[in-house]
Amino acid sequence: MKQTVLLLAVLTATSLAFGQKYITKNGYIRFFSETPVESIEAHNRQVNSALDSETGDFVFKVLMKSFEFEKALMQEHFNENYVESDKFPNATFQGKISDIGNIGFSANGSHEVTVSGDLTIHGVMRNITEKGTLIVEDGVVTAKSVFMVKPADYDIRIPKTVINNIASEIEVTVDVKLEKTGK
Repeated sequence: MKQTVLLLAVLTATSLAFGQKYITKNGYIRFFSETPVESIEAHNRQVNSALDSETGDFVFKVLMKSFEFEKALMQEHFNENYVESDKFPNATFQGKISDIGNIGFSANGSHEVTVSGDLTIHGVMRNITEKGTLIVEDGVVTAKSVFMVKPADYDIRIPKTVINNIASEIEVTVDVKLEKTGK
């Protein structure tokens, strides 16, 4: 909790030195794994995110233990055996939206964007570039993206006994509504 408060305090403070900040503390991330053996889905509605409309800086912080599964045993295995949430409590993204200057934040509209930056999961940082959409509506910015993540890229080891139950690529869906700070 202290880390979340500190992250938001830093992001809000930097808004004074940079462009307008948009933030949320309750964004949404879903992941989905589908194999012939089973489908696994988890939802997280405690996602912190901030966007600087002038620089394009975009950050996320996700508490791994906040992912909710249909089955309690899946959630337990996810936290204890795969992402090791006690050792690596957060996933983070720190990056930048390219061509941020082409987006009119004062007018409603939908904009296809490219986001590049560092995604850290399970203590492993990898540079990624993904497509997404920014929707500006009445001063609220909704950021959406769907992309694939390979557990192996982040040193998440899947035991051989369940290797056929978990996809080698996991679909990640991001949907966050960001509101202006310092109105």
